[in-house]
Amino acid sequence: MTFIKKLVPWFKMAIAIVFLLSLALHFWGLSRFNSLVFDEVYYVKYAYNYLTNTPLFDAHPPLGKYMIAIAISIGNYFHFGQDTVNNYVGVQLSPLSYRWMNALVGSLLPLIVGAIAYQLSRRPSYALIAALFTTCDGLLLVESRYALINIYLVFFGILGQLFFLLALQQKAFSRWVLLTASGICFGASAGVKWNGLAFLLGIYLIWICAWVMRWAQRGNPTPNPSPSTGRGARAEGQRGRGREVEWGRVTDSQSPLQNLTRINIFQIVFYLGVIPAIVYYLIWIPHLQINAKTGFWELHQQMLGFHERMQSGPKVHPYCSRWYTWPLMLRPIVYFYETATSKSEPIPSLPPLPAGAEKAIYDVHAMGNPALWWLGAIAILVLVAELGKRVWVWANISGNGEPNQVYFPQQKELWILLYVVLNYAANFLPWIKVTRCTFIYLYMGATIFTFLGLAWLVERWLHSPKPRLRMMGVTAIFLILLAFSFWLPVYLGLPLSPQAFKIRMWFPSWI
Repeated sequence: MTFIKKLVPWFKMAIAIVFLLSLALHFWGLSRFNSLVFDEVYYVKYAYNYLTNTPLFDAHPPLGKYMIAIAISIGNYFHFGQDTVNNYVGVQLSPLSYRWMNALVGSLLPLIVGAIAYQLSRRPSYALIAALFTTCDGLLLVESRYALINIYLVFFGILGQLFFLLALQQKAFSRWVLLTASGICFGASAGVKWNGLAFLLGIYLIWICAWVMRWAQRGNPTPNPSPSTGRGARAEGQRGRGREVEWGRVTDSQSPLQNLTRINIFQIVFYLGVIPAIVYYLIWIPHLQINAKTGFWELHQQMLGFHERMQSGPKVHPYCSRWYTWPLMLRPIVYFYETATSKSEPIPSLPPLPAGAEKAIYDVHAMGNPALWWLGAIAILVLVAELGKRVWVWANISGNGEPNQVYFPQQKELWILLYVVLNYAANFLPWIKVTRCTFIYLYMGATIFTFLGLAWLVERWLHSPKPRLRMMGVTAIFLILLAFSFWLPVYLGLPLSPQAFKIRMWFPSWI
């Protein structure tokens, strides 16, 4: 990508350090628990069924299990981690063989999120902070250290969004190639779980908003900035007078999202409708060949019926949680919990007791970084309030018959806010209508946009001329890093004394 060449050397070094940190966090001690952790009891078995052509039924599309099956096949071929094996699926497998693909995909997430931030803003500092925040999230880390499927949903979803943003800046053939890649990724995300469609919905929403704003501003081809937006915005407005943004020539004062209306309804339907649907169908072909007695539509009716029949509450699963509890992280999930008390009788699935320890708790909690999640929730509210204020000003001035007094959104920054808020809403709000048992990991897609929103705020604070705001930015980063370090043992499953475990469980609902 040509934009990489334009980045300053310090950014290249810093982003490389973040990536190496991500790799270390995801791969270190990956086979620590020689067992099947949480839903690995299903997904590893299903993946092996695909390798042996054994019929199966799962309530989710098959791509996530294909990825685990590919990991097992490659891992067995190269003999990954053969010093530690188990027989939980009826054949000897190394935990490393069925987990390494998840770890690799999870390690790449910070780079993709950072690339999205850079495409939106053209600011290396924003990209770096967004990548760092993604690296420091506990739930993404836990989900990508075990053979689970949610990480693939997020990976393909945000990769599709990155390709779409890149396509907005290209011409002709390059644009169509990138839009095709975007459509393929969105189809793949839905091929992991149906809620992967939320990433595609976010693109639809911002594309519709762009056309609505273009329609509302018809007859006002030369926008003037609002006096309330400040000197920088006026200067940007002056630069934007009398010309349109050209394909492939997005400057530092522009957003690729300003090119959204160059994509018409037919292109959206084909590249982000037909192509994802074709990819989704193709994903099912290996599964249908193994399960020849069930057709495509009949299978989907069975899957839908499974989800509709599932109830909610602790009787269904002790870690069911409603959508409104997720941003506050009120009910995380215990993926693994074992207590080791004897060196003479070790538990086969656990590492040996640490030297000098009489008792150790090995715990893996599927929970986010509390500081990152709580600050991220506040950031989303701030961004919504900022957008609401701009819409209110725009609507009132337009209603007074003075359309030339305001142009919304007149700054690249407001396009960033719109992108973050709409994508967050697309990944979060549909869960309001879901009545079946749901879990906190379903919030993973929305968290990506809380990280982008919080990173945007923090980066602006750090560049503010006001010392108080700069201190707020530094404090936010410090708290996130401190919280990540404090809860790292329950992300990685490191041995803890009962007292150390207790001080990390701040609320009864966390246990």
